Amino acid sequence: MICSVVQGKGSVYSSQPDVRIAENSPATLSCTYSGFSSPRVEWKFVQGDTTTLVCYNSQITASYAGRVTFSSNGITFNSVTRKDTGEYTCMVSEDGGQNYGEVNVHLTVLVPPSKPTVNIPSSVTIGNRAVLTCSEQDGSPPSEYSWFKDGIDMLTDAKKTRAFVNSSYTVDPKTGDLVFDPVTAFDTGEYYCQAQNGFGTATRSEAVRMDAVELNVGGIVAAVLVTLILLGVLIFGVWFAYSRGYFERTKKGTTPSKKVIYSQPSTRSEGEFKQTSSFLV
Repeated sequence: MICSVVQGKGSVYSSQPDVRIAENSPATLSCTYSGFSSPRVEWKFVQGDTTTLVCYNSQITASYAGRVTFSSNGITFNSVTRKDTGEYTCMVSEDGGQNYGEVNVHLTVLVPPSKPTVNIPSSVTIGNRAVLTCSEQDGSPPSEYSWFKDGIDMLTDAKKTRAFVNSSYTVDPKTGDLVFDPVTAFDTGEYYCQAQNGFGTATRSEAVRMDAVELNVGGIVAAVLVTLILLGVLIFGVWFAYSRGYFERTKKGTTPSKKVIYSQPSTRSEGEFKQTSSFLV
């Protein structure tokens, strides 16, 4: 029997503060109390940052009506789902606040893990860092993960297994990450992960082959040489064009010339002279 903090003469207890029940099964969260002349019972549900009232003033709230029933011994779910997992608090009080007590009950709805999904690169470079990931979303409580290479269990400490003494890796059972730092030639093989949470059977992912390959130094050198050769040809072409004067000719050819047409005035006597326009541009 678990009792919580109590103010006044009243006491609040729970015969089962930690309830673990399979999904779609009925579940009872117990809450008994004594020392209250006219008790008012409330239940709240806390899941992460969200708090919801299940029972207020000894009455089930609208959001839980039809699937939860109230009694002086606690509340009973007709059928629980994985969303019901969380912390429940039974609060008992009297008017005036002179008598108050509460107790917490944790409910874990058991759900077997689903088939995990993996992210495994098909090829990694020797000497680099490589991360393989594994996860599944349905397991309750959350699953823990283990990795296998060519059917051999990869323990969290590589040095404890003779088969992996030449490898350098770490396994995080909580996140499902398998990290090689650095990758070695020995790490080539077929990998899969396994998820289990203590309920139902463990599930395995698809197996994926990963090859550890050497860095292609020759290919990198060849690419650099080709780039330098092309750059040299380009520079030579520009220099040759300047030396032959191609750029100057092009510049001169683009400047239009102006033509001036001169018109000779006709012969006239001094008396008949009149000023006329004699230039036309």
